[in-house]
Amino acid sequence: MDQNFQTSFIPKAPVADTRTAKARPTSFLLILSIFIFLSVGIAYAGLYFYKNILNQKVDSMKNELRLASSRFEGKKITELQELDKRLNASTYILSKHLATTPIFEALQASTLKTIRYTKFSYVQGDTDNKVVVKMSGQAVNYRAVALQADLLSKDKNIIDPVFSNLSLDSKGNVIFELSFTVNPSFVNYQQLVKTSLSN
Repeated sequence: MDQNFQTSFIPKAPVADTRTAKARPTSFLLILSIFIFLSVGIAYAGLYFYKNILNQKVDSMKNELRLASSRFEGKKITELQELDKRLNASTYILSKHLATTPIFEALQASTLKTIRYTKFSYVQGDTDNKVVVKMSGQAVNYRAVALQADLLSKDKNIIDPVFSNLSLDSKGNVIFELSFTVNPSFVNYQQLVKTSLSN
């Protein structure tokens, strides 16, 4: 027998072809999905930290509000609220209050010496807010009534003067009734006070 027999388990030549795996091209959808995933993660983390910052600010503002409210006295706040209600009520009353002095001044400036008034009343309309004035009076004759009607119609503050129920009394004087309207701004007390303060 031959003693030079070699036993080796290591092959001297390659047994099989080794092929290198080709790199597959990365899919566009894979890149896009990874980008979206990372963006969502970053946005979530950012919102989480932003929420914490906002909560800290809210807590800080609550503390400041508690400190500010503790500085005020509760009784003083109640008094100021009551004063505010009274001021609002007085402002409302003043805005609705009528001053009749402008009507009397207008009548004084335009009434003839042959006319005298015996009754005076006024009513403020609900819908249009116009003030309706009703009066009674005497005149020496019908001519005086006609002249008075002409003078009142020329006054811009007296709207639609109407003389009615003309009759003679026992002394020969003409008795009449007069009605007209005035604009609410003409008799508004608040406006009258502002005008008088500005002069």
